This record gives sequence, C-alpha cells and structure tokens, in this order.
Amino acid sequence: MNSQTDLQYQADILPGVSRTFALTIPVLPGELADVVTNAYLLCRLADTIEDDVGLTDAQKTEFHARFVRVVEGAEPAEPFATELAPLLSERTLAEERDLVRNTARVIRVAHGFSSAERDALTRCVRIMCRGMPEFQRNRSIAGLAALRNLDEYCYYVAGVVGEMLTELFLLHCPELEAKRDRMMRLAVSFGQGLQMTNILKDIWDDQQAETCWLPRSVFERHGFDLNAMESAHESRAFAAGLDELIGVAHAHLRNALEYSCLIPRRESGIRKFCLWAIGLAVLTLRKIHNNPGFTSGADVKVSRRTVKATILTTNIALKSNRALKLVFDRAADGLPLASSDLSLARPSYGPASEVS
Repeated sequence: MNSQTDLQYQADILPGVSRTFALTIPVLPGELADVVTNAYLLCRLADTIEDDVGLTDAQKTEFHARFVRVVEGAEPAEPFATELAPLLSERTLAEERDLVRNTARVIRVAHGFSSAERDALTRCVRIMCRGMPEFQRNRSIAGLAALRNLDEYCYYVAGVVGEMLTELFLLHCPELEAKRDRMMRLAVSFGQGLQMTNILKDIWDDQQAETCWLPRSVFERHGFDLNAMESAHESRAFAAGLDELIGVAHAHLRNALEYSCLIPRRESGIRKFCLWAIGLAVLTLRKIHNNPGFTSGADVKVSRRTVKATILTTNIALKSNRALKLVFDRAADGLPLASSDLSLARPSYGPASEVS
C-alpha cells in the first residue's frame, strides 16, 4: 500500500511544477488521480534532467539511463537522487530540485501500483528518455527540418504520454478496451495538439533560449526563412506559415475531442480532465491566430477569467457529445484547419506495443 505521506508529497509538489495539471488532475477519480499525478512527476523528473543547464550531455545520458532503471526497480532511488541533486544548476526551478531530492518518495508510490499500471508508466519513461534527448541536444535556433520532424518530437514529449494515459484509462474503465486501437491512435494526436499549441505560444520565449521547434519547410513554402526571425513580427509570409501550423494543431485538437467523446458519459472526471485541456488549447490558438505579431507567450496567454468560463461551459455540456462538438466549433470558429486524419498512422518511432 502506498504511504500516505508519499502521496501527500505528490499532491503538495504538483502545483509547484505544473499549474495546469494541478488544476485538471484532481477532477480524476481518486486512485486514478494518484497514478496520473505520479506519472506526471516521473515525466517531469526526466524533463528536469534533460533541461538542466549544469549537466553535460554525458551526465544527462547517464542519469536518464539510471532513472529508467530506477523506475523499472532495477536500481535504488536514493543513490540516484543523492548523486544527481548536487549537480543541478541553481537556474533549475527550486520545486524541480526538490522533486529530484525526493525521487525515492515518487518511486515508492509508483512501485505500489498494479503491475499493469507500472508497465504503462515504465514504457512512457523509457521511450521519453530515449527519444527526447535526440531532439533536445540537437536543437537549433534555425528550427526543425520538416513537419515530420515536429511530429516525431511531439510524440516523444507528448504523444507517448497520451498513450500512457490511455492505458491508465483503459485499466480504470475496462469497457473502453473495445475501443483501444482507435483511442491509442487518437491519443498520439491529442498529445501533439497540446504540444504544438505550447510550441506556438512559446515561439519567442524559445528564441530567447536560442531554440526553435518550428519546421523550416513549412515557412519556406510561404517564403519565410526562420534564420530571419527578427523580421517575423511584420511578415505576412511568417504569419502564413504560422496559420498553417495552427491548422495542423487545430486538426489534432479535433481528434482530441473525438477521443474525449469515446469516454463513457458517466466517467465525468476523465472527460473533464481531457476537455478542459482541449478548450484552453483551442482558445490559445485563437489568440495566436488573431495576433500573429505577438512578441511573448504572455501576449497570447488565456486569462484566469477565460479559464473559469471554459471550465463552466465544458461542465454544462459534459454529458452530451453533440453539445461538446457545438461548443468546440464555436470556440474554433475562424481557425484554419488541416486534414483531421493527418496523424492517425501509428508512429514508427514509438511502437505502442512496447511495454517491457
């Protein structure tokens, strides 16, 4: 049985590392909320290793490999945390450094779950720790080569999380098993829709860090060179490339809505968890579309008032798939839209069958 103090630590640290998940995870059914909180913290630990500016690439590779073994139960958590914590940069968030120091607590919770739940968490961490560094360590201010590279990056940092969450939802609600294949395909698209929205929102914050996740081929097609970002704010060509990516993200979020509508109506917590995130992402895309010359993520951030309104509207429509689609259509009105089946082929770089 999981220690109540370890579970309490999870609940206490979550708002410090993600305000968004601190809002959405508590609406999940109790035991599922515990597993999803733990899953998020495991992913955040992997992110913290990769993002820390004080670690060399060799150290990141070593600690990622060790972290996978810790999650698998093949290595104790305490020595891992004791050795990693002092190496982290002061520029890493205090909450993330605290999370690393308390890795053993998070792992004790994880190892108290069922074997099927542990398999889902382990698979996610393993794939993330293998794939994410390939992109993070080769990131460039010149962007990614093409949209397919963005698809792959989004899979490693978000699509695999969608697959993990789907496994957990299937375990919680066995009747969904008949929809497994469709939900798994939609889950990858769901993750990409949210991740692309974050990438578009954070374009200028990433520029400050000399990083760009935009696909060069998309912008070249519209006549814009990502090496000339200083002229982007006034460029129609840049705005056209941005709109194309908004259309792709919009299509992924429509797939996310379909995913959410497959969840039984009685599972109101899971529906809220999914739909609140979708609603906020769509409204963020609207802000970007209406203000292509924005200069920071703060310019297109959804206000707290809008967050509350989105939650209220979603909750009213929650039990009706038809009403949810109408609400989505109204929120997305005027947004460009790519083909909605654009990403439903299983990604070859992350086999969904891998659990061991």
